[in-house]
Amino acid sequence: MSYTEVPGVRVPIRMWTDPSTVEDGAMQQLRNVSSLPWIRGLAVMPDVHYGKGATVGSVIAMEGAVCPAAVGVDIGCGMSAVKTSLRASDLPGDLSRLRSRIEQAIPVGRGMHADPVDPGSFHAMPTAGWDDFWSRFEGLAQSVHFREERAAAQMGTLGSGNHFIEVCLDTEDGVWLMLHSGSRNIGKELAEHHIGEAQKLPHNQGLVDRDLAVFVADTPQMAAYRNDLFWAQEYAKYNRAMMMALLQDVVRKEFKKARVTFEQVISCHHNYVAEERYDGTDLLVTRKGAIRAGGGDYGIIPGSMGTGSYIVRGLGNAAAFNSASHGAGRRMSRNAAKKRFTTRDLEDQTRGVECRKDSGVVDEIPGAYKPIEKVIDQQRDLVEVVAKLKQVVCVKG
Repeated sequence: MSYTEVPGVRVPIRMWTDPSTVEDGAMQQLRNVSSLPWIRGLAVMPDVHYGKGATVGSVIAMEGAVCPAAVGVDIGCGMSAVKTSLRASDLPGDLSRLRSRIEQAIPVGRGMHADPVDPGSFHAMPTAGWDDFWSRFEGLAQSVHFREERAAAQMGTLGSGNHFIEVCLDTEDGVWLMLHSGSRNIGKELAEHHIGEAQKLPHNQGLVDRDLAVFVADTPQMAAYRNDLFWAQEYAKYNRAMMMALLQDVVRKEFKKARVTFEQVISCHHNYVAEERYDGTDLLVTRKGAIRAGGGDYGIIPGSMGTGSYIVRGLGNAAAFNSASHGAGRRMSRNAAKKRFTTRDLEDQTRGVECRKDSGVVDEIPGAYKPIEKVIDQQRDLVEVVAKLKQVVCVKG
């Protein structure tokens, strides 16, 4: 579908979904964002839903300003996926051992590595810039300086919530590895620090929503935020690369006879800020629950733990600021899902998937998410489908 344009305050709101299906709270958030003095454009993805400050599934283009709450507290959260040489016939009938091996190699939830993982010990782990990256830790906000050891120990860990690791099959029975995670606790602490700092600034006192507080260009506060923001985005990228290296190592060991090889890893952020130029103007583009989908860009749009996911290629639609959705998007809150669904429902909706089926992940049940096929169909002018995947193993935090 092409987008529908609805009136905003300073800019129109371009929506790749039916506006009548968007919850009232999310629509009000979009109008609030469109009222910001620095706003130059606002695109809304089909997975849009209510978030803190800014809606999830929104692409916010501003000139000379950035809103830290619009990035979200998991700075740099995103996806990685890789196709393997394995076939469906190579997988055992019982996948519980494979799931167990993955969980042993990659800490989940609040878990972390006993000792920081050496990236040089993995053939698949890119290490260029690694030392320079860590040398910049001392330049981050003072509130996180004493936690460098913890940040190092959490590098290569999954976290909780909607983060996951999956083994998937494509429609031709090829085996893929896929994962979803971000900047762990260090990104959260940096985000919360800067959101608090922005809310204190005089120019933000009259905003309709204090969570839309911004930093403006050429100020010390903006410089400090940009420094920490881009570092946290790097952390998230390294974290996914480390997990993917650990995951590939597990697969190599479990399928030694197959001598598994891997294609190039696809990786994309979906909670981040990028400097981009549109219509001759330099803008700061914030994607909160959206991926970059410039012409030829590969991306990953996951569904839920029982449905499937898509590997896509961007079509470069400037009206959407070269963006696409980051997933299916929730259609109900976590609390609502826990009230509505039971573990029996979870078992039914994840049948055929080796995964947790206990009360601790009921809020991640497929029924709590929008249908991924519809979400994909609504953005046919943003991306083209490269592969459709269905998980057979899903590791949740």
